[in-house]
Amino acid sequence: MLEKMGEFFDSRLDGYEEHQLTTIDSAREFYPFTAQCLPHSACARIIDLGCGTGLELDHYFELAPKAHVTGVDLAPGMLNELQRKFPGKSVTLVLGSYFDVPFGENAFDAAVSVESLHHFTKAEKLPLYVKLRKALKPGGFFILTDYFAASDAEERSFRAELLRLKREQGISDEALYHYDTPLTVAHETEALLEAGFARVEILKNWGATYTLKANR
Repeated sequence: MLEKMGEFFDSRLDGYEEHQLTTIDSAREFYPFTAQCLPHSACARIIDLGCGTGLELDHYFELAPKAHVTGVDLAPGMLNELQRKFPGKSVTLVLGSYFDVPFGENAFDAAVSVESLHHFTKAEKLPLYVKLRKALKPGGFFILTDYFAASDAEERSFRAELLRLKREQGISDEALYHYDTPLTVAHETEALLEAGFARVEILKNWGATYTLKANR
């Protein structure tokens, strides 16, 4: 049964971090690696898309304890847990969809997203990436760590199954439902470049999970 995105994650809050770290291959490597890719200066301003409980921030605040982080997430329970974890840190939390929340312009030194954007199509991501690029300062960049489809056929299969489940369950609204529909790395790169990012590079991968860097 498909569940709405925020409800899916909040219902799994107990044990969420252990699940992420123990059931996703190489999670204990890619969370700290992602943190290392972000700016470490005291005045750094970061926006975290789909921040959850802040697993990458566990490592980032060790490297940049005075950085300013804006976290956006649909799940209020996840945001509450993130707030509890980082007392005294400069954290601004925004409850809502990163597709809808305004980011401002020239506001952030970097953006980050980990294991969140694999739920959406290229067409859905394009306006988000346009908005995100505008929110970055000159010289800013976006670090995306996520898992990707191995082929075009696999990408199409994931999407077809989601649409089948929606039809089967009579879902016709525009709400965001939890189901993995990862793009290929090539299609993710195309989306970022079409949104106006100047360059996209692969920094590292662990099987199907990649860290990409998109320069403004």
